[in-house]
Amino acid sequence: MTIPFLPFRGTCSMVNTMAALTLLGALGTAQAAIFKDPRLESLQDAHKYSDLEQLAQARLKLNAGDAEASAALSLALTFVDPGDDKRLEAGARQAKLCIEQHPLVAACHLAAAQNLSMQMLNMGMAKAMRNVGSLKEAWIRTLELDPNSFTARVQLAKLYLTVPGLLGGSMAKAKDLEAAVRSSQPETARIIRVYIAAEDKKWTEMESELLALAPGKDGAMRSEVREATTQLAKVFLKDSKDLAKAQSLYERLQRDQPNSASGFYGMSRVFAARGQPDEAIRHLERARTLSDAGEYPIDHRLGDAYLAKGDKAQGKAAYERYIANKRAHPANLESARKSLSQIN
Repeated sequence: MTIPFLPFRGTCSMVNTMAALTLLGALGTAQAAIFKDPRLESLQDAHKYSDLEQLAQARLKLNAGDAEASAALSLALTFVDPGDDKRLEAGARQAKLCIEQHPLVAACHLAAAQNLSMQMLNMGMAKAMRNVGSLKEAWIRTLELDPNSFTARVQLAKLYLTVPGLLGGSMAKAKDLEAAVRSSQPETARIIRVYIAAEDKKWTEMESELLALAPGKDGAMRSEVREATTQLAKVFLKDSKDLAKAQSLYERLQRDQPNSASGFYGMSRVFAARGQPDEAIRHLERARTLSDAGEYPIDHRLGDAYLAKGDKAQGKAAYERYIANKRAHPANLESARKSLSQIN
C-alpha cells in the first residue's frame, strides 16, 4: 500500500503515497505487518484488495466481532478503487465502526487514517488542510497502540515534515520518531532519515541513506523506496541537471523491483529528456504491462513521445486513452488535453 501526500510545502509532496505504506528480513516484516493473521497480511501486502474484501466479509459473517477482519474490510473498501467516492465513504464508515467496537486495536485506527488520507486527495486544498489535524491524531493513536507500526511511524514522520508548523508540522518531532527506533528498528529509522534529508534538500545525504536500504520482500518498505527514489530522481531530472544519476536510480528500481512500473516509467522520462522518443516508448510500453501501471500517467507520456517522433496518429490515440481514464491526474489531464487540441 502507499499513502498519498499533499503538496503543502517543500520536497516532501508525494502524491500517491497519505494510504497504506511502506523492512528488511524477518525483523522488518514483523515491524511492517498490519495484521497478525497471515492470510489478511499477505493479501494487503500484495495489494489484492478485492480478495481481501471477500475474505474480510466472510470472516465477519462468521464473527461480527472479528477486529482484524473489520479493519481489513475498511482497507479493502478504501483501496480497491480509490477513485470511487462511494467506496471511500463505505471504507470510512467501516473504519468508524471498527474503532467503536475495538477502540484499542491499532489496525482500526490505521484503517481510519489511511481512508482519510485517500479522501483528502479528492478534497480541495483548503478542506484537506482542515483535516490534517484529524489525520495526525489518527496516526498518533495508531502508534500509541502499536509502537512497532512501521506504517504509522513513517507516515507520521512524513506528515510532520510535509505540513507547515501552523498545522502541526515539526522537523524536531520527525527526528524524535527516527531516534526512538534507531537501534530497535534501524531500517525504519533509515527511511525516515531519507525523508528528513529530502526536506533539508541534502540530496547527497538522501541518496546515501536511500542506497543503503535493503527492502527485501516487504511490500511496505518497497513502496517507500519507490516513492523516495522517484522523488530524488525527479530532482536530478529537473532541467536535465543530472540525467546520469536519475538513470542510475531508475535502473536500481528496475533491478530490485522488476514487477513495478516505477523504474520503467521513470527511465522513459530520462530518455524523453535526452530526445530519444523511441527508447521512451519502449520503456513506457513495458511499464504499462505491470500491475501498478495505473499509478502512472503512461498514456499521457506515450502521447508526448509519439508526438516527439512525429507520429500524430498514435500520439492522438494515446492522449485520448488518457483523457478517458477516470483515474487521470488533473495536471496531466490538462496537459494531455492541451496537446490533443494542438494535434486536432
